[in-house]
Amino acid sequence: MQRVYTFDDDSKPDKKILGGKGAALKIMTQLGLPIPPGFVISTNTCIDFLKNNSTYPEDLWDQAMDALKKVEKKLDKKFNDPENPLLLSIRSGAAISMPGMMDTVLNCGLNDVVVEGLIKKTKNAKFVKDAYRRLIQMFADVVCNLDIQEFNKILDELKQKNGLNSDNELTSEHLDELLEQYKSVFKKLFGSDFPQDPLTQLDMAIKAVFNSWNNDRAIAYRNFENIPHDIGTAVSVQAMVFGNFDDNSGTGVLFSRDPSSGKNHIFGEYLVNAQGEDVVAGIRTPQSIDELKNQWPELYKDLEKNVKILETHFKDMQDIEFTVQEGRLFLLQTRAGKRTGKAAAKIATDMVKEGLITKEEAILRITARDIEEAIFPHVLWKVFELQKYADIDDLDAEIEAGKSVNEIIFDASSKPANLVGKGLPAGPGAASGHVVFSSDLAERIVKGEAAPFEITEFDKKRGGIPRLILVKHETSPEDFHGMVASQGILTMTGGMTSHAALVGRQIGKRVIVGAGTSGLDLRGDVLRTKKGDLITEGDIITIEVIDDGFVYFDNLPIVTPDNLPEELEQILIWSDEIAQMKVRSNSDKEDDTLKAIMNKSTGTGLARTEHQFFDALDTMREMILAETEEDQRVALNKMEELQKEDFTKLFTVSDGRPVTIRLLDPPLHEFLPSELEIRQNIYDQVLDPEQTAENSRILRKVLYYQEANPMLGLRGVRLGLMIPRIIRIQSRAIIEAAIEVKAKGIDVKPEIMIPLISTDVEFQKAREIVDKAANDVFEKRGTKIDYQVGTMIEIPRAALTADQIAEGKMGADFFSFGTNDLTQMSLGFSRDDVGKFLPFYLDNNILPVDPFQSIDTVGVGKLMKMTVADGRASAKKSGKYLKVGLCGEQGGDPTSIDFCYQIGLDYVSCSPFRIPVARLSAAQATLKYGEVDSKYGKVWPTPKN
Repeated sequence: MQRVYTFDDDSKPDKKILGGKGAALKIMTQLGLPIPPGFVISTNTCIDFLKNNSTYPEDLWDQAMDALKKVEKKLDKKFNDPENPLLLSIRSGAAISMPGMMDTVLNCGLNDVVVEGLIKKTKNAKFVKDAYRRLIQMFADVVCNLDIQEFNKILDELKQKNGLNSDNELTSEHLDELLEQYKSVFKKLFGSDFPQDPLTQLDMAIKAVFNSWNNDRAIAYRNFENIPHDIGTAVSVQAMVFGNFDDNSGTGVLFSRDPSSGKNHIFGEYLVNAQGEDVVAGIRTPQSIDELKNQWPELYKDLEKNVKILETHFKDMQDIEFTVQEGRLFLLQTRAGKRTGKAAAKIATDMVKEGLITKEEAILRITARDIEEAIFPHVLWKVFELQKYADIDDLDAEIEAGKSVNEIIFDASSKPANLVGKGLPAGPGAASGHVVFSSDLAERIVKGEAAPFEITEFDKKRGGIPRLILVKHETSPEDFHGMVASQGILTMTGGMTSHAALVGRQIGKRVIVGAGTSGLDLRGDVLRTKKGDLITEGDIITIEVIDDGFVYFDNLPIVTPDNLPEELEQILIWSDEIAQMKVRSNSDKEDDTLKAIMNKSTGTGLARTEHQFFDALDTMREMILAETEEDQRVALNKMEELQKEDFTKLFTVSDGRPVTIRLLDPPLHEFLPSELEIRQNIYDQVLDPEQTAENSRILRKVLYYQEANPMLGLRGVRLGLMIPRIIRIQSRAIIEAAIEVKAKGIDVKPEIMIPLISTDVEFQKAREIVDKAANDVFEKRGTKIDYQVGTMIEIPRAALTADQIAEGKMGADFFSFGTNDLTQMSLGFSRDDVGKFLPFYLDNNILPVDPFQSIDTVGVGKLMKMTVADGRASAKKSGKYLKVGLCGEQGGDPTSIDFCYQIGLDYVSCSPFRIPVARLSAAQATLKYGEVDSKYGKVWPTPKN
């Protein structure tokens, strides 16, 4: 089995086998660029090595020695030859770039004897000794896992004693002293002398690079970037060139375009008389790459030419490492450069204009994170490049201590961020603000009616109105006004589909839920942290929601993007031209719908009528507390008028786009005060007989509607069939509003959705009420409109009997997956309590992903596939096309959107702020899979919207 490949052999540059770095070096060699020769040990060898208790496969070492001889022959040098020595660098390189996460060893092959020979050959004792001290220090750190601070301390003390500011001021005599001390410390810490056999050095270095695949920072990075853990790293063994040879030598890192803005100019830094690690370690202040143009103009022209060759070949912005030795340019590696979301879009659109890539390729270059970074507020971390955090001392200890990637980046700016808690990432972005524990107080503060804490400079910069973070055990519908008043919401309990998560996301707030599992403890008006901090009302905290939710007891700087960059807008316009699956919004009100339309929603996939009821809570309670049918009818008539007004606004702003309105879904107890609150009122008002009687009446209703498991109780269609007036007045309000809006010349497409169906009979009985109410309105108005009646598929039985629910004239016109409840009922997870065990399940790989964030494609996905296939086949027999969409929060998740496209959904629906991500993801799925075949013929193209 071939395990070793030279840069210039005839094999293909396969990244899966050679890793990104190895494949790139082979391509650069084939392009005739100035590359030091070398060879690559394959990624599958790494996996075999790790599986075999860090032991080489039997045939590896012989293949490596054969490849080494070829390198020796090419350069006319020999490894371990004092007269004409070959020195090597040993570097990692996975198929997916993991910059700085694994280990590197430079100057391999130096020993006491070779050093003397190389000094004679180069007549440059300082350079040779400097290379040797670097090898000992790097070998101690990377290969032997010794305490590197011992070596740093020796170096710092030597520089201080001799009044030196930087390493390159060390003389040959200083280096003699340093080397003796280094070798002594190495022996003390390692238990034996620094290895003098170059082949032993090479052997130990290769093993160290293989083992670095499983170091803490590499695992953390793979988790952060969702990189598989089973692909392994290749090892590139390459002849050394020396940027620290003399003052006509140097080393640098450049990007072929600006990684922050995307502008088309070379961006980077270099150092004269230095090796590569000096640039990233911050030992000396590097110079801008523009200075190299003045210092070595001819060399800069060569560099520019080679950069152009690489970018043209790879058709992407490149991150290139280079070294200059004695005035001669060498390229050491190239890879696709990390970039901001804004830069990613500019580079992609510019390359389309330049003819390097197609618009389809441009769409595939952009990630969901690129868009989120451009549209959501985020913490202004002081270090841009993600790879820089690999160079912070003691990184492994920091990750082990539970720090986030962003916290480590912030640490690099010399101001540690005080991470005090973590939770589930329910609403993306970042927010800093004063802690408040009461929704009423939050609203009063924002209205200027209360000032419980002093206005700070932080507030003055924001117009004098305090920014708030609402902290609660959990939120309920009665907290809505406080949520609106706050910039961020932090709850101790709850999961990704809890009230705080669903509502907070919809209104565009930064939301972390379930943070109590990280040690945060809310007692009264004090939030205690695991570290012992006490956070009280008025204290400023920062919450940041990326792939996880992070809580900082700090006022961190927040950047709020003004508008979506022009180039990202262009990417999304191209996405809309390509995407087969539409993107709708979960929008309950006029303002939400307008935001969604601005983000190019094609319609409303879910308008929750209960959120409108919460705005008229008194009237809703009047209906629930009614003692007679007549009282209930009067209250419902009031509700009908209020609903009609809301629906009129929705249809008007939707301007011909489809609007799916879900009839009342939650149990009635959610609209009532809690039992504890009413009992407290009875206690407080015991001397007022009239109020006590009223409170007692309310308590009776509260106790009547209480349920042991309300999510499976009297709600949805069950409530509508028990109290048919609810379905009737809502249906009338929808149809009346639609007729009035159509009379103004505005097209309307109402879709009435019946929630929580489990049997076809339930649906048919509910539809009868809807159709009867619609016909009554048609007769009264003397006109008709088209409307559809469908259902949410959120109960497993409904998924299993989709063919029956879609069958015939009285069958559903459309299905919409309510994946929040479908996930909850399929997995048997309470979405409000899942935060107590889900982190454990994820950390221990019991579940691969949070099923409330990304669809469980194996279990829930199987039900969804069955629903689409069986439902469409049944509808087809009746001459109908069954439209199928998704309106759970997974509608904004790229992985879920990919799955939805594969099973043939017509649309996904998500909160207005997630629409740009969903538009991109829908286009990427279309490009990835093309037309989707289903059991019952082509799914695409589907009817519009």
